[in-house]
Amino acid sequence: MSLFAGLGLALASACALNWGYFAQHGAAAALPALSLRRPLAALRLLFGARRWLAGFLVGLGGWALYVTALALAPLSLVQAASAGGIGLLAVLVSRDAGLAVWERRGVVVAIAGLIVLAGSLSGQGHGSHGPAWAVGAWVGVSLVAACAAGLGRTGAGLGLAAGVLYAAGDVATKAAVPGGGRLAFVPVLLVCHGLAFAALQLGFQRGGALATAGVATLFTNALPIAAGTTLFGEGLGSVPVLRVLAFALTIAGATLLARPAAAGEPAGFRPGESPGTI
Repeated sequence: MSLFAGLGLALASACALNWGYFAQHGAAAALPALSLRRPLAALRLLFGARRWLAGFLVGLGGWALYVTALALAPLSLVQAASAGGIGLLAVLVSRDAGLAVWERRGVVVAIAGLIVLAGSLSGQGHGSHGPAWAVGAWVGVSLVAACAAGLGRTGAGLGLAAGVLYAAGDVATKAAVPGGGRLAFVPVLLVCHGLAFAALQLGFQRGGALATAGVATLFTNALPIAAGTTLFGEGLGSVPVLRVLAFALTIAGATLLARPAAAGEPAGFRPGESPGTI
């Protein structure tokens, strides 16, 4: 019963998080350029925008649902249920600004990957809490990868960096859930989520919702499933080849979503919106 409750909470979390991303993207893209050099001024701009604040608060509620889901179900299953949120994001973007051809293809490929991923979870084990040193190493590698992804300062690159960092925070969250000495991971997850937040807000001013939040969502969900398999001993399911195929499709979908728009092509990003500055 707790397993089904956990999956239900994960789905509710996905809806809240992705609507929050959509609302934040629309608000942040219309603001003056944000800068990490002036963090307090950037935060005042963001929290002063009502639509952005609404998206932030709804997303915060989604994260609380996610943490509760982790206490009831294995990390891999929770992430697989959460991954469906990109479908909701695509619908919202399509109704608001339309989708380019490659974005539609990217969404289809990504959703196909998520369906295969769900199929690969049959026979999934509950696993363990994971060795502390391994979780720490995962977070360290994630920080390096996120820095490399964000160097180009493009919307997709910053979205990728945010996804890697949110995933690292989710892995640290899973490690902290048992409590006790594991609560040492709480500062780690807060740092990861804080850096991911900054990367995503900057990305919102530099690319469309799917090229930023969409890519972030894919990696936020795919990487913790890999962590569940390797760090937490949750296994590859009863058909391991499906897990490999699912990750290949997920990466292909993210690559399509991250493709830059050509001149005159719509990409879920309104003309005239100014990019942010680092």
